[in-house]
Amino acid sequence: MSEMSAQETLPYHEAVPGAVLERLENGSLIVAADKLLQLGTYLRDHEGYDLLSSVTGVDYLGYKGRDASNRFEVVYHLYSTKRGGGPLVLKVRMPESNPELPSVVSVWPGAELQEREIWDLYGIRFTGHPNLRRILLWEGFNGHPMRKDWHEAYYEEEHKPFRSRHPNGHHVLAEDRAPWHDNVFYPEGWDPEIWQEPIVQYRLPTDPSLGTTGDLPTERIVVNFGPQHPSTHGVFRMIVTLEGETIVGLEPEVGYLHRNHEKIGERNTYLMNMPFTDRLDYLCSMSNNLGYALAVEKLIGAEVPERAEYLRIIMVELTRIINHLLAIGFLLNDLGAFFTPVLYAFEERELILDLFEEAAGSRMMCNYMRFGGVAHDVSEDWLERCRYLVNERLPRRVDELERLLTENEIVVARCKGVGYLSPEDAIALSVTGPLLRASGVQYDIRKAEPYSIYDRFDFEIPVYHGCDVYDRYRVRVAEIRQSIRILQQALKDIPPGEIQSGKKQHLLRVPPGEVYSRIEAPKGELGFYIVSDGSPNPFRYHIRAPSFVNLTALGPMSVGYKVADAIINLGSIDIVLGETDR
Repeated sequence: MSEMSAQETLPYHEAVPGAVLERLENGSLIVAADKLLQLGTYLRDHEGYDLLSSVTGVDYLGYKGRDASNRFEVVYHLYSTKRGGGPLVLKVRMPESNPELPSVVSVWPGAELQEREIWDLYGIRFTGHPNLRRILLWEGFNGHPMRKDWHEAYYEEEHKPFRSRHPNGHHVLAEDRAPWHDNVFYPEGWDPEIWQEPIVQYRLPTDPSLGTTGDLPTERIVVNFGPQHPSTHGVFRMIVTLEGETIVGLEPEVGYLHRNHEKIGERNTYLMNMPFTDRLDYLCSMSNNLGYALAVEKLIGAEVPERAEYLRIIMVELTRIINHLLAIGFLLNDLGAFFTPVLYAFEERELILDLFEEAAGSRMMCNYMRFGGVAHDVSEDWLERCRYLVNERLPRRVDELERLLTENEIVVARCKGVGYLSPEDAIALSVTGPLLRASGVQYDIRKAEPYSIYDRFDFEIPVYHGCDVYDRYRVRVAEIRQSIRILQQALKDIPPGEIQSGKKQHLLRVPPGEVYSRIEAPKGELGFYIVSDGSPNPFRYHIRAPSFVNLTALGPMSVGYKVADAIINLGSIDIVLGETDR
């Protein structure tokens, strides 16, 4: 091979010699583990890949063409917030004997929680990680459950539908099936008499310059907020180090709602996973459906009829309005203003959920999208009521909400200048969605990498530069107005026609391959990474959850502020624990 062709085959060859081992047909780069940090720094500083969106682990045990020498793989999806466009995909392969690679937290701090998740579920070790411990499971958990050879207690079969449930067409009661006690596994040499739960060492600040100053000496203390606490928006815990009333360290602790959605997803058939996506961000069922549908459609090459495309946009933009109204209402609740803003949020939400219920048959768990379209059409009467909502009622209600809140002296005093997150830090921490745009970064996937039919609509990306809780509120109000603008256009132009391409299929065989598909969900980038081996079930099914990744910024944006500020900082991120923990 000539020098020129070698450089074409192995990009960045001259910049970081030996870093890129192979370029795959889909454009992904196989990277040497010992050159990963050097290549990552070069890509960030010289090629503009400043946003590490997703870090994903894969266990290829049993996959055709893979053996023990490259059983494990970590996949990085890099984007440029300045150029937009699609990702640069890096892959590092590791043997099953010692799956280990360097942490990229020093290059992209947003990898911190995602690397911990991969360690927890796959047992892949990241050397140099500042806090490598389990994140979704407890420290005494045995094994790494996303590995293909890990079987839980009461394990039945690898893939659904389980044949043991209906042998010969007849249902068998659970108590009449296999003896469950033979299916419970413990670590080798485990003795319940002497076992002790591991002690968790939380990251506590050591910088003496943090905290209070003055003549009054104070002692640093650690306080837990949650996991059961009104301020934590669900089963979530903040481990806060205080000096007086000043926060000098904050670490988020998640996993209390974890049910291993992804393990379930790899046992389900492709279509079975659609209603499971409803349970991620359970306030944004329609958006979850769309993100998953687009990923599978990329793999199978499905086309979506025009009317179905419009119905999808209508449903997800109504969902964005619901989410932002509730985010504003809950934020005000965190500030102590309980009744009026929450009433505004829930009243409008109920009217939109009435439309969802009529279209999908359910208010919250809609299960509405299908590969190649949507499950049900809507009537002309439904469209007229939706037009009334977006043309008349919602604009008036948003005006009223702003009159109540935007110049409210308590809202301004409590939110302005609180929870500062610079644009550089927001990008480095892999923050997306309203949180990123409130830090002055004009990045929205609907514009940066358009999907569905968003390129047909005239709308703007609201951006504010205060980098604080107040501007996160203002961004969401402005995005509600832009969603109304998109809805007005979609409802005006929606054509008649089919809502599903081809015939409905309950069992879908997806050709071998992989895909990462992402959407601008209400809380930020929602991505689905799927690897297919040609069977009716996903070989790898991973969700890049914005609620989870955005939590990386909670500690940095809270240090130096007061206890009460931590509560509204969390509220301004807008998390849902079903999506965070999966």
